[in-house]
Amino acid sequence: MTAPFRFPRFFVTSPAPCPYLPGRQERKVFTELSGENADELNEALGRIGFRRSQSVAYRPSCVGCSACVSVRVVAGDFSMNATQRKLMRRHSDLDIRACKPWATDEQFRLLRRYLTARHPGGGMTAMDESDFADMVEHSPVTSWVIEYREPAVDGVPGKLVGACITDEQADGLSMVYSFFETDDDARPGLGNFIILDHIRRARASGLPHVYLGYWVQGSPRMAYKTRYRPLEVLGPTGWALLDDTPSAATVPA
Repeated sequence: MTAPFRFPRFFVTSPAPCPYLPGRQERKVFTELSGENADELNEALGRIGFRRSQSVAYRPSCVGCSACVSVRVVAGDFSMNATQRKLMRRHSDLDIRACKPWATDEQFRLLRRYLTARHPGGGMTAMDESDFADMVEHSPVTSWVIEYREPAVDGVPGKLVGACITDEQADGLSMVYSFFETDDDARPGLGNFIILDHIRRARASGLPHVYLGYWVQGSPRMAYKTRYRPLEVLGPTGWALLDDTPSAATVPA
């Protein structure tokens, strides 16, 4: 017998410095994901702007600021531009596998290199092996680690160059966190390739969306998310297409 659905209890964090907009404070509302209905709750909350971290679903709840908006690619209508097609061809030799959410030393070492290169001052730089294992393995929902490796040689798996913790939902794939090699001249644009691969995976599985997390208009760190059109943003009246003009990308009122 399926367990009865229990309405979740929500909590609010204390204000902390915003990592995206200088001089502002961030605050989050969150709830625990647990029990037999964790998948259904995670999906329902995802549709209204929540993200998952381990066994917690959260979303921004900042006083006087609504700059962070959830975005998702409409996978079925997505069409690659010339640059994206070239990127897919360049990395077409990679061995891509969906693995059960189990942390490995190789994944952790890749994460450390990624954080050092891209987010040297971020809070995740203090993570140790145990923290990483919690991040990967403490998932109460259907989750995978998508690994991207160099081609195997004589049956020996190639070097791990990218990975993404991905939730599989009824309405799409949610990219929880991705990390990859950033200083390999032979493998440029791996972050973009991982997104393109997720769009391809969603389409092949008949899933309508790929959730990319939050986009912050005016934040250079978030600008890459607007390259994937059509892109829907979650506004006050629900999901709507982002303005198709990249230079004037605006959130629908």
